[in-house]
Amino acid sequence: MTGGLARHYSRFRVSERVLLTGHSHQAWPDMAFEAQQQAWLDAAEMVDDKWDRAFGMADEVRAGYRRLLDDPDGHIALGHNTHELVVRFLSALPLRERPRLVTTDGEFHTVRRQLDRLEEEGIEVVRVGTGGGRGTGRGPSDSGGAPDAGDSIAGRIIAAVDDRTAAVLVSSVLFRDARIVDGLDEVARACARVGAELLVDAYHSLNAVPFSVVGMGLGDAFVVGGGYKYCQLGEGNCFLRFPRDCGLRPVLTGWFAEFGTLAGGPGEGGVSYGEGHLRFAGSTYDPVSHYRAAAVFEFFREQGLGVDHLREVSLAQIRRLAGGVDALDADPDVLSRDRSVRLSKRGGFLAMDTPRAGEICCKLRGRGVYADFRGRVLRLGPAPYVTGEQLDEAVAVLGEMAASLS
Repeated sequence: MTGGLARHYSRFRVSERVLLTGHSHQAWPDMAFEAQQQAWLDAAEMVDDKWDRAFGMADEVRAGYRRLLDDPDGHIALGHNTHELVVRFLSALPLRERPRLVTTDGEFHTVRRQLDRLEEEGIEVVRVGTGGGRGTGRGPSDSGGAPDAGDSIAGRIIAAVDDRTAAVLVSSVLFRDARIVDGLDEVARACARVGAELLVDAYHSLNAVPFSVVGMGLGDAFVVGGGYKYCQLGEGNCFLRFPRDCGLRPVLTGWFAEFGTLAGGPGEGGVSYGEGHLRFAGSTYDPVSHYRAAAVFEFFREQGLGVDHLREVSLAQIRRLAGGVDALDADPDVLSRDRSVRLSKRGGFLAMDTPRAGEICCKLRGRGVYADFRGRVLRLGPAPYVTGEQLDEAVAVLGEMAASLS
């Protein structure tokens, strides 16, 4: 684990409680509080002139995301949440000519709900299966075993893409059970062959699993994500990465998209769009979150918390949790986990299946162990400030509860 890191998170009291919601909401380092205060002080001192300072903070946030995405030349538009960015993306698609969207049945609610609603309005939405299940095999936690369920997701998507497809929307890591979706480079090539766009939801990869726009062949793709989870940036810090030569014209467009030298040429006509990241810009926003985010990105650099190191720490923590849970030998009808997928092929949390997920989660909270659940999936998400002893404590409490429910 990352020794001594907990002292930087005293306001979140990470030493007094076991915060295993690292996949949902990691603690913020103490210096983020100072940055948030500075935003208020700047507003009080500079009034409307604060925006030059705020835009500078936004540029630092873009630079932070660019590093995490390993993206040398894409544009980064910022938003308060991924929904507003995904909706701008969807509004730019030629849905009249290509009324088909391809996605999976494992997408987060941001995409799921919006596509459900578009389907009600006549857009064809194809959802390929992500597989997964309640595997209760007793093999080693990281052994070879059965093929990873995530390996076939890309193939199912590719088979569903045709020349009526406007876009594919898929996660790089599934939010319910942390399975990594391989083969996104192949999906990108399939989209390119038919002229469809590709949007990758990288929220559960960012700062948890190494992600490279260059290395994954996603130079022509859109990538959406944010900093509420593994980046420790808090709310209001989401992004949409899009290709440098993108010419799409979002219908839902804010007046900030008119800033700077307008790129709209004679052939484009009508409403014009600013250059670079401004093409997908919104409107007036609260810049406080960017002060906080810029400071946290700098904190991570000062502490040497690069994504490769964070992945190493995370895998060690998840393996420790998994080993502890396996040693409980709990009744599989009460608590089990899918072992058909190697832990190295999962993201930043451990998923367990239990019909009492909500009840267990609530009882854990009463014992000072913070977790969360999705349906019958109980999720334990460590973070770099969580100690090994805290992980063992959480497993012990979970074991007591599983035994009491048998």
